[in-house]
Amino acid sequence: MRPYSVVNLQSMKALTFGLTLVRHGETQYNKEGLLQGQAIDLPLSEMGLQQAEAAGRYLKDVKLSHVFVSDMLRAQQTAETIMKHNSSCSDLQMACDPLLKEINFGIAEGGRLQDVKEMAKAAGQSFPGFTPPGGETQEQLQVKERVKRFIEKMLQQIGDEHWHHAGKDESSLSSPPGTSPVEGRANDGVEGLPVHALVVTHGAYMCVAVRYFVEELHCSLPQGSNKAHVFSLSPNTGLCRFLLTLKKEEDLFKLSVVRCVFVHRAAHIRQ
Repeated sequence: MRPYSVVNLQSMKALTFGLTLVRHGETQYNKEGLLQGQAIDLPLSEMGLQQAEAAGRYLKDVKLSHVFVSDMLRAQQTAETIMKHNSSCSDLQMACDPLLKEINFGIAEGGRLQDVKEMAKAAGQSFPGFTPPGGETQEQLQVKERVKRFIEKMLQQIGDEHWHHAGKDESSLSSPPGTSPVEGRANDGVEGLPVHALVVTHGAYMCVAVRYFVEELHCSLPQGSNKAHVFSLSPNTGLCRFLLTLKKEEDLFKLSVVRCVFVHRAAHIRQ
């Protein structure tokens, strides 16, 4: 894998694009408080299908240029439902990627979520963040490495395909060109941006990704954000949106700035 890091190169062209993370809709295991992980690949429940429909209606007028999806059924069903409502997806195909699949929870998969939380508490840890025996570690880079590999791959693809949209680097501005202030609208932050990737994935995976953005890529957060909330588990079909700015160094596209527009937005499932 090609290494990448946040770079700070001045006086260069830059490309800012939107990235919206979506957690899949509810499954029967979600409803019953059971852990699925990777071994249990259930479809959406009736409520989950309704949540996916609500997310699709909410995002129907938001332009999308890419759709990346976990290769697990619950995420694919959610993505398909969102895409069918969105006219900009008529010529898009979702790209399924195993790098986006849920965390492997080892012996805890199929068990009660509450039991794992108690195991974590007994170990002096919290959930998400605790790794049951046989599971995929977060602190020892297994999950984080998948997040990093996906981001690297996405950056290179988007850079290769859309660098012609790059303009003058204005990443130091509080609001880059083509973005809008957060107003509670579906297109907050991405109005006018020609590149916007939708990523449909899983709850615990999203926790690792958001923490990585904030703690290691120094992502700026909306004013008044509470880190406990930022790092919490997103509800089913909850939305997190970021703005990523790319710069080109020789033949590689490098991440320059990451901004968070909002986290865990779920107004569409409360209506």
